[in-house]
This record gives sequence, structure tokens and C-alpha cells, in this order.
Amino acid sequence: MRARIRTARKAMVLAAVASLGAGLLAGCADDGGSDNDSSGDAGGKTVVKLGLFGTFGFKEAGLYDEYEKLNPKIKIEENVTQRNENYYPSLVNHLTTGAGLMDIQAVEVANIAEVVNTQADKLEDVSKAPGVKPDNWLDWKWQQATTQDGRTIGLGTDVGPVAICYRKDLFEKAGLPTDREELAKRWAGDWEKLVEVGQEYQKNAPEGTTFMDTPGGLMSAILGSEKVRFYDESGEVIYKDNPVVKESFMLTAKAAQDGLVGSLPQFQPDWNTSVANSKFAAVACPPWMLGTLKEHSKPEAKGKWDVAVAPKSGNWGGAFLTVPKAGKNVTEAQKLAAWLTAPEQQVKLFKVQGNFPSAPSTYTTPEVTGATNEMTADAPIGKIFAEAAKTTPVQVIGPKDQVIGSSLNDNGLVLVTKGTSPAKAWETATKTIDNNLEK
Repeated sequence: MRARIRTARKAMVLAAVASLGAGLLAGCADDGGSDNDSSGDAGGKTVVKLGLFGTFGFKEAGLYDEYEKLNPKIKIEENVTQRNENYYPSLVNHLTTGAGLMDIQAVEVANIAEVVNTQADKLEDVSKAPGVKPDNWLDWKWQQATTQDGRTIGLGTDVGPVAICYRKDLFEKAGLPTDREELAKRWAGDWEKLVEVGQEYQKNAPEGTTFMDTPGGLMSAILGSEKVRFYDESGEVIYKDNPVVKESFMLTAKAAQDGLVGSLPQFQPDWNTSVANSKFAAVACPPWMLGTLKEHSKPEAKGKWDVAVAPKSGNWGGAFLTVPKAGKNVTEAQKLAAWLTAPEQQVKLFKVQGNFPSAPSTYTTPEVTGATNEMTADAPIGKIFAEAAKTTPVQVIGPKDQVIGSSLNDNGLVLVTKGTSPAKAWETATKTIDNNLEK
């Protein structure tokens, strides 16, 4: 699931967040990485290059132009790979060989633990970069990129605090409440209560619709709200023995078996069409999902969506900027990475792109507290997402989280949507995961 997040992000450019003055992919991508020399020269200027995946929004928000005006001797270039599953293996190879690296390299949250555990010695301690203060970031975000000996090798960009987006018109037709606060109270503290609301929905569901879009989206939200999932705090793989994981899988699998969720893979063409045709009534919803809904919905869906607080606070998405020691312009790269991820720039990104800040000081700014969205009937999205971000647990992230999470969905939950029993699907998924972890 994690590999698809940035692909969905392309929609943020089109999100049209009304009160933000908005003006997961960019077409300038290269799916194979780059071995370009990052020293560069542009009329005597130092060229600082960023290796990114998907759309981070720095260029689109005008941050590169702003930085270059503040620093006339610097020119910024970005090398973009569309999908993280293509970008990340190439990055690991470049870090291992010490060649072909950009001055700044992005790392997706699902990969940050592996980078911290296996590549930290190849990366600068960016906590020492100019202007960097740990309390500029959410504590859990800062900790995700910090080694056991206290070196921080990545500066957080955005985060993906989860809410529940829902169609008020479909809820009303199914006889459910439509008020966001009433719904939040009904499922507060327990994802099983959310599924129970789904069971009520399905009893009187408008023809051809399901309560939620996919089992994978539901499970990602549930597991994203848990502190310990696939690894324990000592780094041991515990996903099979951790009751939270199996319970989340079985709750989601039962929802799939009962027809409460659709079967189409998220962010694929058929799923996009299901958005347009209003085939589901609710979706686990980080801020970037609002742009996806906007992009694929028909015009008449405007204002029919709303946003409610999720049963538990959790995170789905986000990334980091790292500075390889082998880069040609380490000093300038650290300055740029620190500036791009500073609270002031995070607010600008949110205002233009919708990327939700990982800087808690921004949560009291008018740009965040007053944020609304035309797709969601002017719901107070800034306040809802900020509260979720502040109360998300400091999650234990392991080096193979992405492998485990993807397999639980692709080799487990997907089978349930095709008729396999939840117990058999769990067995198949765990065998696949164990085989992959042995490689």
C-alpha cells in the first residue's frame, strides 16, 4: 500500500482547496533514477540537485524560485522518479556504492527505518544543519529518522494524519446520520464500531454501492493508528504474534467477506472510475486523499463529501529529505533541506499543494486553523487533521514494513474479495511474507 501513496499525490495540484487560495504525478519523471554528476554549473552558480519520487510540491509551490532569489549563487534542480517502488531500490544501490547520488535524496516513511538501520553511516546528521531544531517537528516524526545513537539523518516533510471522508448523500439514503460530530462519536475509540456503522449502511445501501472503497485502505488506517505493528521496539519481527495485526486483518477481512468494502485496488483506473460513479460511501482519508477525490469525482459531487474524526488517530503517508555524505555539495544541500522543511515553508506547501505539515507550530496558524475544502462542504479540515497529527502514536517502524503491509493486502485481503476465507487468506499472506523476509 505504501508504494502507491505518492502516486496518488499528483491530485493535490488540482485539489482546489477554496480557503487556501489553491492555484500522489508530475510528467517530468524518470522511472529509472539518475547517475548524473550533481556538481553542476550554471553561469558560475552551484547546482544543488534533489532526487525525489512523485510530486513533493516544492517546485509547484514556488519554493525553488524563492530560495534562489534569497541565495543568488544557488541553482536548484530536481530529478523525479514517478513511483517509489522504482526510486527506492535505485537509491539503496547508489548509497551502497557511493555513486550516482543527488545532493538531497528523499525517503518515503515506509523505508525510513531501513535507511536508518542500514544506511545511516552514508548520510549526514542533518540535526546539525543551520536552523534545525527538533521541536520544529512532531516528536514522532523526528524520532522516525533518528538513530539509536542520536543522529538524525532525515528532515520530515509532510505527514498523513487520517480522518474518515464520507458521502453525506449516500449516508442519508442508507438511513445513517450525516453530521460529522455525531458520526465521530459513534465510532470513537474503536475501529470495530466503524465497521458496525458499515453494517448498518449495507442493510439499506443505495444499489451498487459499498460502505468503504477497499480492504487495503481500511487496514492501512487501522494499523496506522497502532504504536507497535510488525516489529517490536528491539527490532524483532513480530507481525504474526502481535494480536493487533491479526485482529486488524481479520476485522478487515470480515468486512470484505460481508461485502462492506469494494474489491478494486486503490488508485488504479477502475478504482478512479468507482470514485467518479459514487460506488462507495466512505474512505480512510489522509489530507492527500482530498485531492484524489477532487480529481476523479464528477462536478456534481462537490460539497457532498464531508470529513469526520477517525476512530483512532493514525498516520498514512509522509517523507523525509536526507543529505548523502557522497554528494558534491553537502554544505549547501543541508542548508536547502533545512529551509525546505522549515515550518514557514511547510505552511506555504500546505497552502498551495495541500501537503499537511509535520511542524506542529503551524497548526495554530490561520492557514491551517481556517483551512476548508470545497469537496467536503467546507469541513474544518485543518483542525481535524491537526488534532489527528498531534495525537498519533510514536510508531515503531521496521525495515520491511512495506513488504509486510503490501503482502497482507495483495496476498491476503485481495483473496478474501475473491471468495477465499479470512483464515486461509491470513495463512497465504503470512507464508508469502515469511518467504520474502528470508530473501
